[in-house]
Order: sequence, then C-alpha cells, then structure tokens
Amino acid sequence: MNDAPVRQQSTTAFYGQAVASFSVALAATGIGILRLEVSAWIRGFLAIAVLYLVTSAFTLAKVIRDRQEAGQLVSRVDQARLEKLLAEHDPFDKV
Repeated sequence: MNDAPVRQQSTTAFYGQAVASFSVALAATGIGILRLEVSAWIRGFLAIAVLYLVTSAFTLAKVIRDRQEAGQLVSRVDQARLEKLLAEHDPFDKV
C-alpha cells in the first residue's frame, strides 16, 4: 500500500500571476469607484459591495477546495480497502 501523501502544489509563477491579477483587479475597481462622479454614499455602497464580493469569492473557493480534498480522502480510503482485500485474497484457497 502506498503511504505517500498526495500533494498538489501550484508553481510559483502561477501563484504570482494569481496574486498580481487579484491586486490589479482590486486596484482598478477601487480607482474606478473613487473617480466616479457620484455622491460619497454611492461610493461607499459600491466599496462595501466590492469588499463583500471579495470575501464571498474567497469563501466559495475555500468551500470548493475543502469539498475536493474530502473527496480525495474518501477515494484514498476506498483505495486502501481495495488494496487490503486484494492483498488478503488467495485465489487458490478453497471456499
């Protein structure tokens, strides 16, 4: 049975690109809100809406990742059970 943990790690370039993309998008949205020719109340509402959208996107990403990791764990347990059954099975044993 294979006891090595399954590790999926993204590259440094992918991580950097994701951080840069998020930073540019958030900065561009912030600048856009600040340059709007509307009252401060509308700017505040839009800023709060953007912050809420960002936090909900992070929460959604975490929930999806947790569900995927749980599925991998169940799959590994099932695979270990199958390997144990196959290792214990003797095809020449009389029933």
